[in-house]
This record gives sequence, C-alpha cells and structure tokens, in this order.
Amino acid sequence: MKIRPLHDRVVVRRKEEEEKTAGGIVLPGAAKEKPNQGEVVAVGEGKQLDNGDVRALGVKVGDTVVFGRYADSNTLKVDGEELIIMSESDIYGVLEG
Repeated sequence: MKIRPLHDRVVVRRKEEEEKTAGGIVLPGAAKEKPNQGEVVAVGEGKQLDNGDVRALGVKVGDTVVFGRYADSNTLKVDGEELIIMSESDIYGVLEG
C-alpha cells in the first residue's frame, strides 16, 4: 500500500533510535529518546495560496529532515512500518552533505 499526502503534508520515516549514549551506556527501550530526524518518503502537491496558485514544497522524497520532538502525534502504520505525517511547517530544516 502507498500513501499520497494531500496539500502541504509530508510523510517521514523516523531514523532508528539510539541504543547507546555517547559515553557507551546501553539504554533500555523506555529510556530511549525518539530521534527528531527522518527521511521523506512522500510529499503532497503543495500549499494552495489565497490567489489559487499552488506553492511547491521545499522538501522532496529522499531528503533527510529535522522536525520537532512532538511531531509524531500523527503516526500511521503502512505495511507494518510506522510513518509520521506532518505539515511542511513542522519541518525545521533539511540536512545536506
């Protein structure tokens, strides 16, 4: 099954959670902090402006993005994979290089 987000929505696959801290301490599942980075897997057509024009999104499929810690309130499962659907404005930036 595929998902096609509408308007200015973006579907993101969250990066894997860290198993260890920088000091090498192994974290149990409940103590792990959810990463705030992920890969864009689908994008909508763009935001419709008041004059009827559609502004294209600033992200594309394959981009690695940074988003807020609480953006996962809109999670869904597609083919057993947990994805996050969010508005483009919930994305803080695109990691490059």
